[in-house]
Amino acid sequence: MPEIIVKDSAYDYAILKRDIFDIIDAVEGAYAVKPISAGRHVLIKPNLLASAHPDKAITTHPLLIKAVVEYVLEKGALPQVSDSHATFPKSFSQVVKDCGVTESLNGLPVTLKEFTVSKKVSALRGGGAFTPDTRYNTLELAEDALNADVIINLPKLKTHTQMDLTLAVKNLFGCVVGPRKPQWHFNLGENKELFAGLLATIHSVLRPEINIIDGILSMEGDGPGTGGIPRRLGVIMGSADAVALDMAVCHMLGIDEMSLATNKAARDKGHLVDFTIRGDMKYIGDYVFPTRANLLFVPRFAMNVLRQNLTTRPMNIEGACKLCNDCVKICPAQAIENDTKRLHFDYDKCIRCYCCMEVCPHRAIKVHQPLAVKAIKKIVKVFTPG
Repeated sequence: MPEIIVKDSAYDYAILKRDIFDIIDAVEGAYAVKPISAGRHVLIKPNLLASAHPDKAITTHPLLIKAVVEYVLEKGALPQVSDSHATFPKSFSQVVKDCGVTESLNGLPVTLKEFTVSKKVSALRGGGAFTPDTRYNTLELAEDALNADVIINLPKLKTHTQMDLTLAVKNLFGCVVGPRKPQWHFNLGENKELFAGLLATIHSVLRPEINIIDGILSMEGDGPGTGGIPRRLGVIMGSADAVALDMAVCHMLGIDEMSLATNKAARDKGHLVDFTIRGDMKYIGDYVFPTRANLLFVPRFAMNVLRQNLTTRPMNIEGACKLCNDCVKICPAQAIENDTKRLHFDYDKCIRCYCCMEVCPHRAIKVHQPLAVKAIKKIVKVFTPG
């Protein structure tokens, strides 16, 4: 049964390094042979979504990455820190500099590089009881991730407007290289369950040996980009099992573990879901989750008619937008147009993936609730017991 290691921690490097080393030692105890050993290639996969200062709680904190790199080096293994970022036109070198990673790793013998080369792989590579959906029988994932001897997965604890939370399983979507990410969003459309199935499939292929979530400074509200609000929880959690770790986070935040679509998708595909806790787990009952993307579940033919009035959607904040075009470039549905004066959203094309919110560096896109949605929510609240 997977064990979740919980530590109260802080971004004080002496404290953080001790806690990270303790967690990895404990997680390695789940294996008959310790995965990190001399000469092995260890891929460290943080969340480096965009150029953002660590205080914004958008990316994995650079000191946490440094502590993991130092652990790998002490074992004589070969560390590589990689991700596929979503901020255009900034380069990966600029992103890691802005996120504080370049400075934190200065002087350490570590490879720091962007995922650039994809490799096709069967969804059956993960083995076990997993049964892939025919939509993703074959995946294109970063060659560096597929060839690594060990993967250490370092997600940020954040909300996500489309998927509710972006945790350990969701973080592996960063192993999809560059333009393939928005292509997946477009192909799967607004169906959160289908996208969760893709994420669960990617996890089943990569199966990271060690997962450590950075919840010291988390993000609540309309994350995972600049629309979210940093919130200090002071916790890091680790496990050999990414799904169990995500479930433990749900437990800590006071929500049903199966309400997170990636957890349900993993369970439905045969992943075991029991776990135990080592350490003092915090219980947080007032965490602010994103504005829901969909209010009602209706048949597909009806959704095409009702979606304009009964679904939330991204909206430009007048005066905040700098017309930088990051959202235009990332939009998988090509639903945003810049006329040099303002942005225009085509909501017939928009698939409500909120990639535009993720990459906006100016906090200029918000989740808009139509009046009908607000009215129905008030009615539901009045007639809901308790």
